[in-house]
Amino acid sequence: MTSTSNSMLVRARNLSALFVIFGISLSAANSQVTTPNSQTVQLGAAWYPEQWPESRWESDLTLMEQAHLTVARVGEFAWATLEPAEGRFDLDWLERAIRLAEKHHIAIVLGTPTDAPPAWLTSKYPSTRGMNADGRLREHGNRRQFSYSSPLYRRMCVDLATRLAKRFGRDPNVIGWQIGNEIADESFDPATRAQFQAFLRAKYKTLDNLNAHWTTEYWSQAYTAWSQIPLNGENGNPALMLEHRHFVTATWQSFLHDQIAAIRALADKGQFVTTNVGGLGWTDNWDHYKINQELDLASWDDYVGTGHLNVLRNAFMNDFVRGWKRKNFWVMETEPGTVNWSPLNNSLDPGETRALAWQTIGHGADAVLYWQWRSALNGQEQYHGALVGPDGTPLPIYDEVQQFGSDLLKTSAALRDTTPTADVALLIDYDSRWAIEFQPFNKNYDVLQVALDYYQALSAGGRTVDAVSPDAPLSQYKLVVAPSLNVLPQSLADHLLDYVRSGGQLVLGPRSGMKDEFDALDPHRQPGPLADALGGRVDQYYALESPIAVGNASSRGTASIWAERLNAISADTHILLRYGSDDGWLKDRPAALSRNIGGGSLTYIGALLDQKLLATTLAPMLQHASAPSAIFAAPLPPDIELCRRENPANAVFIVINHSRTSTIHLKLAAPARNLLDSNKTINTLDLQPQAVAVLQAPQ
Repeated sequence: MTSTSNSMLVRARNLSALFVIFGISLSAANSQVTTPNSQTVQLGAAWYPEQWPESRWESDLTLMEQAHLTVARVGEFAWATLEPAEGRFDLDWLERAIRLAEKHHIAIVLGTPTDAPPAWLTSKYPSTRGMNADGRLREHGNRRQFSYSSPLYRRMCVDLATRLAKRFGRDPNVIGWQIGNEIADESFDPATRAQFQAFLRAKYKTLDNLNAHWTTEYWSQAYTAWSQIPLNGENGNPALMLEHRHFVTATWQSFLHDQIAAIRALADKGQFVTTNVGGLGWTDNWDHYKINQELDLASWDDYVGTGHLNVLRNAFMNDFVRGWKRKNFWVMETEPGTVNWSPLNNSLDPGETRALAWQTIGHGADAVLYWQWRSALNGQEQYHGALVGPDGTPLPIYDEVQQFGSDLLKTSAALRDTTPTADVALLIDYDSRWAIEFQPFNKNYDVLQVALDYYQALSAGGRTVDAVSPDAPLSQYKLVVAPSLNVLPQSLADHLLDYVRSGGQLVLGPRSGMKDEFDALDPHRQPGPLADALGGRVDQYYALESPIAVGNASSRGTASIWAERLNAISADTHILLRYGSDDGWLKDRPAALSRNIGGGSLTYIGALLDQKLLATTLAPMLQHASAPSAIFAAPLPPDIELCRRENPANAVFIVINHSRTSTIHLKLAAPARNLLDSNKTINTLDLQPQAVAVLQAPQ
């Protein structure tokens, strides 16, 4: 190793330690790397040339090119091939694979293989292995067996990333880097526990301060030494559990930063850096917004698993991913019709894989990559779907992906530099999500389902919705909805009130403003620091055994799972909804309040409403926002999804029939060009099951 490499490792290690101890948040503004050229939407697959004889590479890449693939992801599991023994590196095979891909006009996203360390590493250096919450050290034979906080493991990761960047950081066919693969598991080993205690000490400064914020008088939890603070997987003090999530987030941030810094020091500025997020996008042990701060673009892995596409959930997840950096993103993995890890690994219907891909593009994806290109001969994912079988010939799904590739060629010019734009936002807050999941009070209170219920009401008719962090800039939005803003510090309340006073409409859902930033109950009643502005408060909250009546003179419905008894204190606070007359503690009490403030309004909905009543309650507020894209002469029928991507000069409409059985006839409000059908100008559209149309107004 050269002295330059040594100094780089020292800098990365020191930065890593600072990030872990002090929880420094990275800003996207620190990035010096540009995002990919947006001339077209990319199509690709994960390709593992190291698993196959070189004599087969040419046929693989020829089939990729014939399916119109433009990018391949390589390397993210190849540590044992890149470094077969400690200090002995072989990067030449990767160079040959990249050159051969270039011959076939296929660009490369190069993964750092730090998700799956080789056996020589974990056996020689057992301190690099992670520990499960039960105290068991992870063994070799799977992946993610490392400890994310191990200084030694991080140094070895940086060393390999540095060598890759020296070799390929200026390679014209390498367009980007993926750090690891689906970061996931924390560690509970003694060294990580010591780092967690140091993290807390850096934040709270004194044990008296920590004890006060955590109310450790309860059950004699008071700490007299930092080393007494536990780190385990058990339920405990809510403040401790929340801080552990903060620590996990900060540790993963620093883990990524080590490799990002090494790569950016050597790579061309045109190469982007990302990491792919797994767990169907909704993993909850770290904050996705913070994890993505230093990355150039967000990317995620979009899978269905058992059953068929949940259209609403998948649409929301793509909007959620777009909100991590508030710009277009990549789908780094998606299933080619089937997976192997679900209880029942059925195949998606013919056309459904293509419809899924177009849905992601409609919600802001600039690339769709399949996992994987070719079935592996052995390993834990032998049965996972692929585009090509182990014999090197196409599987049936190949033709559908090839059709999708042809679609992208036809629509490339129209989609260039377009993105979904919204003036309605849904706020997804990690501290609030974690706090509710720690203490749901009702086992049926599902934070994701609550968000989906609001998302369904807001996105009806094809309206674009952004899903963003509460601390994001909000001035562009006409309506902002926070379904479960349980943790509401004063600083965030001030941010939201500034938005309202400037003319915005803010809607809070139940459980909002119950906790402060330490996951302690706010001594003010809900919604905590916004109670005075609302001119009302929550007197009590109730877990519901069964649905109860709620409504007003014009709209009636039900509430289930959760309901709060509200109290309008100010004379100008309006009661929007009341509970029914037979509902015990809630009898005839307010269920929703609203108050005009400055040029805007603040609304509090204290119950989980049925879908129809929720949509009716939000409808007057949505009138101030832009209408959904009205390209059809009648309201959208069930199973039709309408997405809009635009730039100042162009708008493209993606129309998907998600029905598995029905052909749907649609009449357009004005003529449009069907880009997938010879650019024909049409007035009506017939979409068969799982069919897609991409429309553009004549120019």
